[in-house]
Amino acid sequence: MALRIPDSELTLSFVRASGPGGQNVNKVSTAVELRFDVRQSPSLPEPTRTRLLALAGNRLTQEGVLIITAREHRTQEANRAEARARLDELVAQAGIVPKQRRASRPTLGSKVRRLEAKSVKSSTKKLRGRPSDD
Repeated sequence: MALRIPDSELTLSFVRASGPGGQNVNKVSTAVELRFDVRQSPSLPEPTRTRLLALAGNRLTQEGVLIITAREHRTQEANRAEARARLDELVAQAGIVPKQRRASRPTLGSKVRRLEAKSVKSSTKKLRGRPSDD
């Protein structure tokens, strides 16, 4: 089940993008800055919120607001769609519950193989030494 964030919880602002695009870059605000308040969002379950805060990394402000910037495309609509897709992907990743690791012990066979490999390596290294005066 994919978790969907309602548009009412998102804040979009448009700024001028840098980079190529000629006069279009200087005149049109096509870059999108999407803001989502992760800590205050009512639509996120608590475990998902915790994982999302960990996944966000540098994109998170101290107040818990996730900022996603999209400026790859020449149109506002394309950048808006890309920013939304990135947010949805991040929330979907946070929705995946990590598999619990169960502690296990090495099998007898693996222990025997490891010890045999150690003895082979040891004998190889012994042969590299200076010859004895027998």
